[in-house]
Amino acid sequence: MLKKRKDTEDGNASGSSFAENSYAPGSKSGSAEEKTIIGEQISIEGTICGKENLLIEGSMKGKIELEEHQVIVGSKGKVEAEIHAKDVTISGRMTGNIQALGKVEITRAAEFNGEVKARRISVEDGAYIKAVIELDRDDQKKPSSVGKPDLQVASSGSNQEPIALSGGGADKGK
Repeated sequence: MLKKRKDTEDGNASGSSFAENSYAPGSKSGSAEEKTIIGEQISIEGTICGKENLLIEGSMKGKIELEEHQVIVGSKGKVEAEIHAKDVTISGRMTGNIQALGKVEITRAAEFNGEVKARRISVEDGAYIKAVIELDRDDQKKPSSVGKPDLQVASSGSNQEPIALSGGGADKGK
């Protein structure tokens, strides 16, 4: 069954089917709290696009594009797809490629085969994973080259003064 679910502040969900949800033009639809559920008995082939979170407990084959939202493959979910989302959590079986702007989480119950490109990834102990993983670096890169500092080298056991070394190549004190 395809359901919409809105999480309440206390973490509980108030479920309703699509027939009970009405759409009013201009209403705020697709907020971060809303979630569409693809039930265990549903099988979908094709492309899913949208502006809300998605939980898959059934089977899906194709492409999922939810760039600003979360995709969850539930424990009973079977997905063969290319996923583009903000965050992805895998608890069921998935084969395909994931491109996430945020985090990919693979739980211990998961079976994953494919490629992952994301900012962060977490894999729980016990998860089955066969993947190519590419992690994007943060936008704020640290400087890769730092200027050469002046160093002083003390000689052991002699009365010579320390020699200051610099990048100029000139030896001082010899």
